[in-house]
Parts: sequence; C-alpha cells; structure tokens
Amino acid sequence: MSPPKISRKTAYRAPSHPQVPTSWAARSTVKKKSRWRLPRLIGLVIILAGVASLSATAGALLAVSLSATPLQQHPLARGNKAVFRQDQPMSSGGTLRLPHLTRPVNILVMGIKVITADLKEVPPELRHLSYQALVNSFDGLADSMLLVRFNPQTQQVVVLSLPRDTRTYVQGRLTKLNEANPQGGPALTAESVSDLLGGIAIDRYVRINVQGVGNLIDALGGITVTVPQNMKYRDDSQHFYVDLKAGKQLLNGEKALQFLRFRYDANGDIGRIQRQQMFMRALAEQTLNPTTITRLPKILSVIQSNVDTNLSVEELMALLGYSAQINRANVQMLMLPGSFSTRKDFSLSYWLPNYSEIDSLVKQYFSYGGQPITSGGQPQQVRIAIQDSINNPEAVQRLKKTLRESGYIAISVDKPIKESLPITRVVAQQGDRTTAEMIQRFLGVGEALVESTGALNSDITIQLGQDWAKVP
Repeated sequence: MSPPKISRKTAYRAPSHPQVPTSWAARSTVKKKSRWRLPRLIGLVIILAGVASLSATAGALLAVSLSATPLQQHPLARGNKAVFRQDQPMSSGGTLRLPHLTRPVNILVMGIKVITADLKEVPPELRHLSYQALVNSFDGLADSMLLVRFNPQTQQVVVLSLPRDTRTYVQGRLTKLNEANPQGGPALTAESVSDLLGGIAIDRYVRINVQGVGNLIDALGGITVTVPQNMKYRDDSQHFYVDLKAGKQLLNGEKALQFLRFRYDANGDIGRIQRQQMFMRALAEQTLNPTTITRLPKILSVIQSNVDTNLSVEELMALLGYSAQINRANVQMLMLPGSFSTRKDFSLSYWLPNYSEIDSLVKQYFSYGGQPITSGGQPQQVRIAIQDSINNPEAVQRLKKTLRESGYIAISVDKPIKESLPITRVVAQQGDRTTAEMIQRFLGVGEALVESTGALNSDITIQLGQDWAKVP
C-alpha cells in the first residue's frame, strides 16, 4: 500500500530572497569526511548534439551505431512506466530522414554513484581493496539531478539544476531528494521531482554512473575551463584527491572530476553547482568541433556502458537534431530557488525550496508552450551584483555610477572572477531574462545569459569584461 500523498506546501518554506548564512555553509564543508558526490555535469544530450550538429553524416553515423548497439534500458514495472508518459509520442520521422521533435519534453537526468560500502555483497575482484572503490551500478544515490526541457515551440533548451540536499517528500517522508533513486529508482525520483515542481510532467529519464563521467571527458579529448580558485582536498578512504591550481587549463577526465566534485568552500554544494554550469557551457561550446567526429566510437562505447535511459534511439536522435539547431543564447541554465538551512532549524544541512519562486520559474520555463518572461520589478527593486574580471576598479565605479543614474540602487560589488572576459556577461541569476536583456541593451556591450553562475543573492550579476573598459 502506497503512503498517503502529502503536499509539498507543508514542507519548510524558505524566505522570498534567501541570504546565504556563510557561517553554516562554511561549517557544513568541514564536517567529517563523507561520501563524495557525483557532479551535476550530465550534459549528455548537449555533448551528443555537438556531435550530431557537425554534419548530416555524423548524425546518421550516430543513429546507425546506436541502432546496432542499443542503449541500456533497465526494465520498469508496469505502473512505473506510466510515470514517464511513454504512451505519448514525442518524435516522428521516416526512413529517409532523421526523426524530429514534435512537442515540448522534460528529461530527468541523474548522476549515480555506488561504492563498495553500499553493496550487500562485494564482487570478489574488489574485496581485497583497502579503500571504498567505485562500482559500475545505477542503484545508488542520485547525487546529481537536472531537469532538461526541450521546447520546439519557444526554440529553447532549459537546464534546471536540482541540489541533492533539497528537502522534499520522497514516498510521503520529508528527506533529501537524492534518496529517491535507491528507494524506487528513476520512477520514484521523477514522481518526487514532479511534486516538488508543482506537478509538472516528466517524459523520460537518463542515468549515468560515475565511472562514465571521466571516461566521457577523456573520449572528448578533455575540456578547457577556467578554474576559479585553488582547489585542494584529500580523502584516503575513497582514494579521492583534488589538487588544482586557479587559471585556464585543459582538464582530462581525472582532473575534470576533481573540478566537478570539489565542494569544500563557503557555498558548499551550491557553489559546486555554479562551477558545473560553467563547465557545461564550456562543454557545449567545445564539442562543436570537427575532431569530435573522429572520437565518435569512443564516445559511443562510454555511453553504451555507463548510461541507462528509457529514451528510444529515435527519440534520442530527435533530441540531438533539435539541440543542434538551438542558438547558444537560448540555452538557459537555472537552479532550484531556495536557501541554505541553518543549524538552528535542522541538524542536517538542507537546501530549502522557495515554493513561490519555484512556481514562478515553472510557469515561465516549464509550462506547455512557455510563458512570456516578465521583469522582476522596477529598477530600484532589482538586486545587481558586479563581478570584475579585468582588475579595473575605475571601470567598476563607472558602471556603478551609470546604473545608479538609471534608477538601479541595490548595487553591490562581489568578489572578482579569475577568468578575464573579453565580453561582459549580464547574468540573469534568478531567471529574469527580460531584465538582463534590458540592462545589456542599456549598457550597449556584452551579452545576456540565463545562468546561475553569478552572485547567489543577486537578481542580476554583471560580470565585467574588457568591452566595458573600452566604452568612453
């Protein structure tokens, strides 16, 4: 008998504009060594879209290869299949052309990690190890969760990061969202995510295990990214070591996992989500490279060995074809609105959902056909943070003056960023693209992006680039 349905509205409500309690966030990162968490980099569809977009030949090769060696598909119970609306077609196509996407779809993407300590029976080849080794399995905690919406009506791809520590209902019990997968697999995770987001439909799922992430980066030839700070961490119990220096560099699979798994700074897991969105942006841009075609056999091998999904090959090809046509500005990366818990309220660390802001985000980005995105308020109500990437205090002060003269008064200067940007980024931190575009047009430089890579307590973050320094 299933537990009674409990509304998400009875859970703890976060304030409208959550402030980051640095003391608790910092304390949460120095607690005893815990099991590592798989990064939220599961940009599988974005990667494959880069491959497919290079040429029709590459797309056809991918389709033939996947048809010859199908994707892994763990069987779902009859009742669980209905969770994913598999009776409703999402693509169409014929024998003479690749399938195409016919309606908006929501894909739940999960990163799964299992170590030997999670197993009831350890395989013989791993029993002699003196540390907790990774296991090729999909039955562990879903430490990485994304909800990706492909919307052919608005020509957008929306990526919503769901923090693993989100406090929500799983089978009628308030707990962390990442516990849904080991309790009930992808179907229970989809039900829990749907309830958290007010009942939106989830069409399909993709699960990738940790061993596939590093292999996938290596198959792509590495990813160039700017490491924003020195990162150092040691966990002998799992042979997990992080040792990265700040600055722009090419990361192989091992180094990329260090970058993506590191969470030992003031913002803990939320700061890691921000870095992983930066990584996803770099990943999407760098896979649009002719050399990716030559790496296709290795990429396919990793996918077929480390990915579980209820997408059919036809549906996957439809998603790839759609993604290949999307303008970069229409790929929007968001984070579930909420706030850190405090030691006063809970003994464990949680990400506490802000339901009013979640409802607004869902209406704008996940409702059928999409809704017009409205401004977050009058200029005096918009919280703007400035991040300097060019080490130019005079340019920062000139920007503050320009904004104040236009009615923006809630302006703060956040810590600078390590990457020197040629083009200013106006980041819609809370998803308010209209305001970001309005500010970008007013400044006359830069680009407007919908991401969660800016200052956490801002509505808009302006990451100052070299183009602003050249404005007279």
